[in-house]
Amino acid sequence: MKAWRFHAFGDLRLDDVPEPVRGPGQVLVEPICVQPSVTEAQLAQGIRTLAYDRVKRRLETEPPVQLFGHEFCARVLDAGPGPSRFKPGDRVAARAKLPCGKCPLCLSEQGNLCRAGPVVGFDLPGCFAERACIPEIALVKVDDRISDSEAACLQSLSDSVAAVETAELRIANSVVIFGQGSMGLECLQIARLSGAGLLITVDVRDEACNVSRELGADHALNARECDVVATIRELTGGNGADVVFECAGGSPKQGLAGHTTVMQAVEAVRSGGKIIGVSWFGGPMELNIDLFRERSLRYLFPDVSTIGHLEHTVRLVASGRVRLKPTITHILQGIESVPIAFEITANKGKYQAINPAQVMMRG
Repeated sequence: MKAWRFHAFGDLRLDDVPEPVRGPGQVLVEPICVQPSVTEAQLAQGIRTLAYDRVKRRLETEPPVQLFGHEFCARVLDAGPGPSRFKPGDRVAARAKLPCGKCPLCLSEQGNLCRAGPVVGFDLPGCFAERACIPEIALVKVDDRISDSEAACLQSLSDSVAAVETAELRIANSVVIFGQGSMGLECLQIARLSGAGLLITVDVRDEACNVSRELGADHALNARECDVVATIRELTGGNGADVVFECAGGSPKQGLAGHTTVMQAVEAVRSGGKIIGVSWFGGPMELNIDLFRERSLRYLFPDVSTIGHLEHTVRLVASGRVRLKPTITHILQGIESVPIAFEITANKGKYQAINPAQVMMRG
């Protein structure tokens, strides 16, 4: 079969590889729609971010490697002879992080909190291939009301659900979200559903601000056109927001904000408020801890999304409470288009993309 493999950073090739062999607890699937995450698009080019050292080590010691492809919609081909939640023909989506099944957390039936398990697309082959074997424990069935394109976004949406859950929003909390890419727009919608009051979003692109307004932002600020911290302060009566989600940081090489939006988030949140750190930076960052202490600020990181979060995203999208279609701007046809999807996702501003570019694998 055909599968995309990395021979090195920046060296992606469509290779002939052996058919995957379904192991115990695995489901054989045929990918329908797959999208590279922003993190994967950075790693593909060797840019430091989440899991960089792990990916680098694999490329140095075991090339070529089937990497990435954890955001997908796929069709089940074989669920095995034993009991299974799935049958051939079912459409499925997956969570990326799996419990290891061996650590004290897993043995105490708290496997959803485990950090030691493998990750689909990083430790296990993902879905940039004609077929893949995915652990059944990672999968949920996709509702018939959800399109293939929307289903490929469910993994990202589950992380956004976990991020908003971490914030423990109270009714009418004022919320600011820096960055209106896929996760920023998802956090916007989940926060609105979770009782947020005033919703302010920030981006540097008009197209992202326009989608943000369409999906429920009270104010969508273009950071190139105003002093965002001063404007947020004015809109919140001089206090700052109760909760700020930072979804814009990361490598400036791919149009992300570096550390700038973290510093703006600190200035935009009220004393005693919360900052939810959604972005990955790939390296250390200097923060004024005394300022955090003086203002009683809390900088929180989202917990790992669970299968429960993923199942909830299916209900949210199927019922229309969360809208994903306005964020999907680029759909490519055929497995041969995967490198183009990486290029668009790595340079969303250049291509005016909101969500990562998607590939319909069979064309």
